[in-house]
Amino acid sequence: MSTPYPFTAVVGQTDLRLALLLNAVSPAVGGVLVRGEKGTAKSTAVRALSALLPQVDVVPGCRFSCAPGAPDPSCPDGPHEAGPGTARPARMVELPVGASEDRLVGALDIERALAEGVKAFEPGLLADAHRGILYVDEVNLLHDHLIDLLLDAAAMGASYVEREGVSVRHAARFLLVGTMNPEEGELRPQLLDRFGLTVEVAASREPVQRVEVVRRRLAYEDDPAGFATRWAGDEQDVRARVVAARALLPQVRLGDASLLQIAATCAAFEVDGMRADIVMARTATALAAWAGRTEVRKEDVRQAALLALPHRRRRAPFDAPGLDEDKLDEILDRFPDEEPENEPDPEPEGPDDGGPDGGGPDGGGGGVPPQGGGPGAPEAPESPEAQDDATPPAPDAPEAPEPQPASQDGAAPEQAAVRAAEPFRTKMLSVPGLGEGASGRRSRARTAHGRTTGAQRPRGHLTKLHLAATVQAAAPHQKARGRTGRGLVVRKDDLRQATREGREGNLVLFVVDASGSMAARQRMSAVKGAVLSLLLDAYQRRDKVGLITFRGAAAELALPPTSSVDAAAARLEQLPTGGRTPLAAGLLKAHEVLRIERMRDPSRRPLLVVVTDGRATSAGSAGGRADGTPRELAGRSARLLQAEGVASVVVDCESGPVRLGLAGVLAADLGGPAVTLDGLRSDSLAGLVKNVRTAVTSPSHHTTRRAA
Repeated sequence: MSTPYPFTAVVGQTDLRLALLLNAVSPAVGGVLVRGEKGTAKSTAVRALSALLPQVDVVPGCRFSCAPGAPDPSCPDGPHEAGPGTARPARMVELPVGASEDRLVGALDIERALAEGVKAFEPGLLADAHRGILYVDEVNLLHDHLIDLLLDAAAMGASYVEREGVSVRHAARFLLVGTMNPEEGELRPQLLDRFGLTVEVAASREPVQRVEVVRRRLAYEDDPAGFATRWAGDEQDVRARVVAARALLPQVRLGDASLLQIAATCAAFEVDGMRADIVMARTATALAAWAGRTEVRKEDVRQAALLALPHRRRRAPFDAPGLDEDKLDEILDRFPDEEPENEPDPEPEGPDDGGPDGGGPDGGGGGVPPQGGGPGAPEAPESPEAQDDATPPAPDAPEAPEPQPASQDGAAPEQAAVRAAEPFRTKMLSVPGLGEGASGRRSRARTAHGRTTGAQRPRGHLTKLHLAATVQAAAPHQKARGRTGRGLVVRKDDLRQATREGREGNLVLFVVDASGSMAARQRMSAVKGAVLSLLLDAYQRRDKVGLITFRGAAAELALPPTSSVDAAAARLEQLPTGGRTPLAAGLLKAHEVLRIERMRDPSRRPLLVVVTDGRATSAGSAGGRADGTPRELAGRSARLLQAEGVASVVVDCESGPVRLGLAGVLAADLGGPAVTLDGLRSDSLAGLVKNVRTAVTSPSHHTTRRAA
C-alpha cells in the first residue's frame, strides 16, 4: 500500500482543510463538497483526512462496523452479544463514478447462491463506509440512479436493499465528501443540499507559493515514507487536537444571540428550507470546539455562514456560488453577541505549513499560512465573489440602439452585442425513442448503469448477469443434469444478460440568426434570454452543446461541441448582430458539424435548435452550391437535415402585428415543430419536443404541417 500524502503538508487551501477538520470534529455537520479547477489538491487533501480521524471500536467479525456499546439491532450479521470491541482506523471508502448499483448497496452473494444454494447478502460500499468517510471524486458525473441511492442513505442513515429475493437493512451513517470541477457540469439540487459545507479552491498565482507546492511534491515522490516521517509530528498534533475538540464539543454553548444571528443570516440570503440553519449551528459549534472554547461567538457564525450557505443561496443561472461578505457583516452587526462568561481565550496552534522540506500535493495551490496558523485556523477566506460570473445579470430594460449608418449593400448595419434578458425555466427537451449514448440526464437510453428493466440472452460477452432470470432458466433442468447437492447446476445457455435503462446526454446544437432582421435590441435581448434558458437546461442535463451563428455572408461555428456550457453562455453574450440573413449557410454549417460529430461519437443523438424568424435574404456561402433564391436554398438545406433523421425544433422569433409565418415553413422543411419565444415557457413544450422523432418519421405529420 502506498504511503498517503500527509494532510499537514498541503500548502495553503485554508478553507478546504478547515472544512474537512470541522467534519472530523463533528460528523453531524454533514460532509463537504469541494469545487475547483483540476490540479488544486482536492483529492489529495480528502484522502489524507482519514489518517487524522480517531480510531473506531467495532464488533469483532461484523461486516457492518457495529459499535460494541450500541450494536444495530437489525444488523444482518447480528444479533451481537455485549462484549469488548476491536479498535481499527476509520475507513475512507471511494465510490467510483462508474460503480454499479450492486457495488454501492450490496446484492445477493452469487457465488454462495450458485454453489451452496443459500441466500446470503454481500455488503456494498455503503456498508464499508459506515462510521467512516464516503468519498466521491467527480461527484457531479455520478449516475442519477446512484445519486438517488445516496440521497436515501444520507437522509435515513440506513441502506435498504430489496432485490433478487434479498431483503436487508443495515446502518449507513458516513461522512460524505465530494470533489468536482464545475466546468464539467453541476450537481442536482437535492444532492447539493445534502453536503453540509462547500469550499471553492483554486491554484495560487503567487510564484513563491507555487514553488513551495512543487518542492514538497517532488520531495514526496522521491521518498514517500521519508517525507511522511518528517511530517509525522505535525500529523500527530492535529490528530490530538481533533480528539480534544471532539471531547469539548458537548460542552460548547450555542446561545440565543448566536441562534438569532444564524436565523437572520439564512433569512437574509433567502436559502430554501431549514437545513441551512441547522448546518450553520452545528458548524459554529464545531468551530468553537476547534478553537478550544465553550462559547460560540460572532466570528464562528460568520465563518459558518461562509462555509454552509454559498451553495444554498438563491442565485442567477451560471453565477458562481458565493456570499456578499459586506452584507453578511451588516447582518451580524445588527445582532451583537451575548456577554461571554469568564473563560480563557486560547489561541491553539496548528501544524506548521513551513515543514521540514516544503512541498505540496499534486497541483496544490493557495497561500502558505503564517507560523502557527494551522490547517484549520478559522480565518475568513477570500471572497468567492471575486470569481468570474459566466452570465452577468441582465438589465431590466435594454438600452435603445444608437443610430448607425446603413451598409453599402443595403443590409442592416452591425450593432454592438446586447445582454440577454432574464433566463427562465424551460420544460425538459428530450429526443424520443431509446438511445445508446453517453450517460446523462436527458433522453431515455440503454445504459450500462441504470435500472434493470429485464433480461435477455447475452449477445457476445456477458457483462451484467441477471441472476433471477439465470436461475429460472436453469431450474427446470436440474434433475436431467444429475444434481445431487444443494448447489445449482448452471450451463452457459442458462446465463441471462440484464438489460438496463437510464438517461443519456445529447448534443444540443444551437443555430442562431444574428442578422439585421433580429437586430432590434429588445428583440435580440429576448432571443438571447431564451437561448440562455435552453443552455441552462443543457447545463443541468450533462449535454454537449454547440453554437452556430449566421449573419452577413456566412455562418460561423462560434463554439464547437463541448461539455462546457459556460463557454457557450459567454459566446452568446458577446454575439453582435447585423447584416443579411444567410439561413441556408447556417443550416449547411449545422449539417457539416453534425456529420463530423457523428463520426466522433456515433451513439450520441443530436437535437438541432434553430433560433430565427425564418427570413432568408442571402444565399451566403451556400450560393455556389446550387441555383435558386435564398429561400429555396434554405428549404433544400432543411430537407437535407430532415432526410438524415436529425431531430429539430425551430424557435420562432418573429414579432410585430404582421407576421409572415416563415419559421413555420422552415419547421415543416426540417420535419420538426415550431415554438414561439413565449411558447418556451408553456407546458406544451415538453410534449412538443418529445414528439420530435415522431415528426421526423411520420409522413402524415409533414403533410399536415405543409398544409397548415
